[in-house]
Amino acid sequence: MNPGVKLTIQLGGRTRHLELAREGRRIIGALDGRPLEADAVELSPGSYSILTDGAVYEVRVERAGAGVTVVVGSRRLAARVVDLRQWQGRRAGAVEAEGRQQILAPMPGKVVRVLLKQGDKVEAGRGVVVVEAMKMQNEIRSPKTGTVEKLLVSEGQAVNAGEVVAVVA
Repeated sequence: MNPGVKLTIQLGGRTRHLELAREGRRIIGALDGRPLEADAVELSPGSYSILTDGAVYEVRVERAGAGVTVVVGSRRLAARVVDLRQWQGRRAGAVEAEGRQQILAPMPGKVVRVLLKQGDKVEAGRGVVVVEAMKMQNEIRSPKTGTVEKLLVSEGQAVNAGEVVAVVA
């Protein structure tokens, strides 16, 4: 079992404490100290099928400003990590994404450095591109170990929030 990640998140306007660990499709952890266990499969980038407590849920995760919107059926919940540095600092050893992953620009800005080339091997948590926004440089990291399948930006290029900058397979 991979070591887990502990996060404080805002979910639907409430502060929640989440612990997660993943092994293949199995996810175990706790939400506010309450144990949880689920089986999760990524259907497409940002879309998941989750089996928990005998029920199946289709969940979509959409980028929204500084956080995400989690969509389960007709219910939409705004979510964001309270201390983003905590999340970024632990990502490399935490829950690693599976399957082909699109890497998105988290905010509008300008690509100031491309750290890898198409075809390069990449470890989960390693930087792929650096985007400058509001005079701050933000390294966009790979969510999984794999190969840079597509690199869709170049140095000096402007990017919009949510724009695909690379694909890792």
